[in-house]
Amino acid sequence: MSHRTYPSDRDIWSLAREMGLDPYPVLFESVPAAVLYEFAAYLIPGRMSHWSYGKAYHAMKTRYDYGLNKLYEMVINSNPAYAFLLESNSDLENTFVRAHVMGHVDFFRHNQCFQHTVPDMIDVVSRHADRVRQYEFEVGREQVERFLDAVLALEEHVSPPGPVVGRTGRARGRPERLHASIRGADWGWRPEPNRVPEVKAGTEQDDDLLLFLLRESRHLEDWQRDIIGMVRDEMLYFWPQIRTKIMNEGWASYWHVALMREMQLTDDDYLDFARLHSQVTAPMMYQVNPYALGYAIYCDLEQREGRDAIFLARTVDDDVSFIRNYLTEDVVASLNMMVYGAEQDEVILKSRAAEMVREQLVRELVHGGIPVIHVDDGDFNQRGELYLIHRHEGIDLDIPYAERTLHYVQQIWGRPVHLETRADHKRLILSFDGKADSKVVL
Repeated sequence: MSHRTYPSDRDIWSLAREMGLDPYPVLFESVPAAVLYEFAAYLIPGRMSHWSYGKAYHAMKTRYDYGLNKLYEMVINSNPAYAFLLESNSDLENTFVRAHVMGHVDFFRHNQCFQHTVPDMIDVVSRHADRVRQYEFEVGREQVERFLDAVLALEEHVSPPGPVVGRTGRARGRPERLHASIRGADWGWRPEPNRVPEVKAGTEQDDDLLLFLLRESRHLEDWQRDIIGMVRDEMLYFWPQIRTKIMNEGWASYWHVALMREMQLTDDDYLDFARLHSQVTAPMMYQVNPYALGYAIYCDLEQREGRDAIFLARTVDDDVSFIRNYLTEDVVASLNMMVYGAEQDEVILKSRAAEMVREQLVRELVHGGIPVIHVDDGDFNQRGELYLIHRHEGIDLDIPYAERTLHYVQQIWGRPVHLETRADHKRLILSFDGKADSKVVL
């Protein structure tokens, strides 16, 4: 029996470029399942330690061990890009994965949401981890971990930079660091040129809760400010991936199909590839499969407007604009999409209309599906209390979850904190003073 040969990493990268992609160079490495799932739990190798990442690792690894889920690869947005492949993958699976990775890396390089991300984030998070370990040695591991619990509970409440006009992403350089080492730093209100603009409470700019707490809390020590800054920097790096999950996975899926079709494979290989692709784009119960939805939209858009249109969408859109602009009735029907909801303890079908499906998806995707919390007053009641406002956009907060999270805000702020929101069409103010919760309905 003759041994089959498959395209090399370089062959696939060159083929991707011939077909119009422009990815960074990609370094591939095969790793055991335990290593791959550890990287996936931490989201990037070498990140600071925290129990929540270990919890995520055990959940994902257990699903893999019981055959409920399989992670074929993990790719890191950097220049060069790093892709870690599961070492138990077959040669065909690795060919499929390499083609998929080319789509991701091209997307990282060219989508406008990623133009502010640093190209050497693996080195950055490694330095962060070193500093956290030093703080654990200096002030105690338990104290550092308790503070990390609070900061990580709020990590999604940052305000990422907007798109850079006139940039194509072709030669993304090294942007200014958003955060410098704490040692010897002055945490006054003197922003450096070309860095994050000064945030003032009560303005529309002030949706960056972590930055506000870092700069304005009088309760923090220097090492705590440094940890907030590190967590914020890492979240700014991950934020574009939250904003473009459907687009990114759809683009990678579109290109693994396009690239595999151009390879000289056997009939059996093409049959196995079709099986892999169908697994990746299979429907999910009560949730959207981003691979399937993104792939279907790109295919539909190309059929209607040509390949140039999908390259333009890849560059300028995020998930919200992608769904709003390109989700058609044909795509909704082909994926059997619908709007459903709870009514009298039952899940019922509300609509199959494309307009309703589109509206529901956009509502869920705005700001990555994460509530926008606005700092309204850092000296509420003239007693140094913090007053936050939830920018309600049609979806109520999970009140018990919000109350627990408010405890972490108070821990960092050091004074009573208040959160205004709406629930059941009524104005609601949640408060925590460090000892007891309170709730006022207006």
